[in-house]
Amino acid sequence: MRALAPLATLVCLSLLAATALAGEPQGAGTPPRVVVAFANEAHPAPGPAGTTGSHYAGGGYSVSQAAQQQAQRVAKVYALRPVLSWPIDALSMHCVVYEITDGRAVSEVLATLARDRQIVLAQPLQEFHTLTGAPDATYNDPLYDLQGNLATLGIARAHERTRGAGLRVALIDTAVDAGHPDLAGRIVRSHSYVPADAAAPASLRHGTAMAGVIAAVANNHVGIVGIAPLAQVEVFEACWQLKPDEDLAACNTFTLAKALAGALASGAPLVNLSIGGPDDPLLTALVAAGLKRGITFVGASAATPGGFPAGIPGVLVAAPSERAPPPGAFAAPSEHVMTLRPGGEYDFASGSSVAAAELTGVIALLMSASRSHLAGDAVAGLLRGAAQTAADSGAAAPVDVNAALARLDAAQHRVALAGDHP
Repeated sequence: MRALAPLATLVCLSLLAATALAGEPQGAGTPPRVVVAFANEAHPAPGPAGTTGSHYAGGGYSVSQAAQQQAQRVAKVYALRPVLSWPIDALSMHCVVYEITDGRAVSEVLATLARDRQIVLAQPLQEFHTLTGAPDATYNDPLYDLQGNLATLGIARAHERTRGAGLRVALIDTAVDAGHPDLAGRIVRSHSYVPADAAAPASLRHGTAMAGVIAAVANNHVGIVGIAPLAQVEVFEACWQLKPDEDLAACNTFTLAKALAGALASGAPLVNLSIGGPDDPLLTALVAAGLKRGITFVGASAATPGGFPAGIPGVLVAAPSERAPPPGAFAAPSEHVMTLRPGGEYDFASGSSVAAAELTGVIALLMSASRSHLAGDAVAGLLRGAAQTAADSGAAAPVDVNAALARLDAAQHRVALAGDHP
């Protein structure tokens, strides 16, 4: 048997796939099939009427009499049943698919065909597949497959343990589109501290996006999955959008101070601050008062160290995992994260604001899984082992919520044992 370049094999199989083979899949119970090729020099006249694969539509390449005779000979001599055939002009060959109907193994038949000098090629009829991942059966949300950040963070596995039920998050941000179908039942209350002349009616983009990352409803046949989809969000509107179609928003000391005071009074154990700015004594004092009460604050890392809120001791800082984080920060994916937009829409968002919302969602899972109150220092201890910088790339390993949950369960088990054996 003459050697044939891999390209010939690929072309032969591709052309066969274009014929009726597409309508005859080789499934369970189908006899095994092999592909056999014969030399087929070009001839101007079409083959005899009734032959299979006589010529390409609109072309003059046909199956030669010699190739037909060889195909019939092989079928008879080797007890094979011809199923499909196609002449290939580019390779001057004729391909035939045969079925092995007598129970012989494909390897045995191919070994026999390999000794036939009139055969150009003989190989199994192989099966190929597209290289897309199977959808996660855990969720029926149609945009879940676009949420690569959830796969990076291991959220599907974490949701087998906890989804944030019973946990309330205070979101200090712009207003939120509470009517978004992926936030149905998730926004418990909204408070506004923004002057009426500052916020346009559509100043909802940034807050809606952060709320979606944290708590978008799962398994509602709509949109995306939040990191803590059973958590509830209480909105404290302190910022206003600067341009209609951009996430950039502004706040000031006065609006943020009122929002922080409202968050402290609400009793929410977890506060998300996806914002950044200069050091501010009043705001720092309010955060410090909240930390003393056991409230956990999450802030977004800024381009320059320090500032509000990332520079306040005790605030858990989130940074993009795509680059080396500041010392002590926790990394999370921040590029092209699918989330919500006002008006029932969806889009990608990027930046350390997103990383902060992701960290808040992860912490909400931990707090929900804990049998007792978790303050910020305890949360940091659970997460610390998963925030090391990757040595090979300068990027950062994202927080490992599943490792943190395992540490939490181990700690709770030790406490239970100690209670049983005073």
